[in-house]
Amino acid sequence: MKTPPRIQPLVDDGLVDEVLHRLMSGKEADIFVVRCGAEIRCAKVYKQAHQRSFKKAAQYREGRKERNTRRARAMTKGSKFGRGQQEEVWQNAEVDALYRLARAGVRVPQPYGCFDGVLLMELVTDDEGEVAPRLADVHLSHEQALEDHQQMMEYIVRMLDAGLIHGDLSEFNVLVDPYGPVIIDLPQAVDAAANNNAQFMLARDVNNMRDYYGQYAPELLHTRYADEIWALYEEGELDTALTGEFEDPEQEADVDSVMAEIKAALEEEQERQERMRADDEEP
Repeated sequence: MKTPPRIQPLVDDGLVDEVLHRLMSGKEADIFVVRCGAEIRCAKVYKQAHQRSFKKAAQYREGRKERNTRRARAMTKGSKFGRGQQEEVWQNAEVDALYRLARAGVRVPQPYGCFDGVLLMELVTDDEGEVAPRLADVHLSHEQALEDHQQMMEYIVRMLDAGLIHGDLSEFNVLVDPYGPVIIDLPQAVDAAANNNAQFMLARDVNNMRDYYGQYAPELLHTRYADEIWALYEEGELDTALTGEFEDPEQEADVDSVMAEIKAALEEEQERQERMRADDEEP
């Protein structure tokens, strides 16, 4: 096929020899299958900010640190240079996450570098060398669903232990090769310690996996891995074996605080009524 303009510089530099075909077009990038010497890889071409449909990107970027103070100031001001730097940070976030998670023992595609908004990485394949299917396109037995769900919970824990939360994990962001699930699509990866939405995003990731695998193993639908994992994270005990069980902590009701809130609400309502009567009495 004709080489896309964004990939042409990689061809000129000898990083890519041939673009074979488009694999998919997503909300944040177009992905192509390319030949690099004797190896078949994929090239993820990130869309520009105005072309992306990824919602609430700022919510995911919260807490990411920029060491270069000039770049950080520019990104805060929203200048043209700052917007360009923000795009670069967004794109490089996936490369950084891939390397970090691979070191943590999470199965992700191997990255080969990001060049001007084009990420070269491993093409995950099946037994026959074809592109591995998404989890959403795979039918699982009861036993396989339980096994793969347990593996995914372990990956999520390892991610969290490495300081990251996927943030958009679902059956559409997991591939299945002969060795099991492979997590993909990580430009929105969340800093677990610095993002105020971290607990919510972790719970959404975990519960998405619970609900999907629960189609094949209904007993998973009654588990509480999200609460258990976050509690272990807060306690610094992520090396604890998971059970899927969690008991809500028993807390005594703070009667004094409740009564104070009720009193304040009554006083506010009384003041409002008095203001209304005063307005009615004015000539």
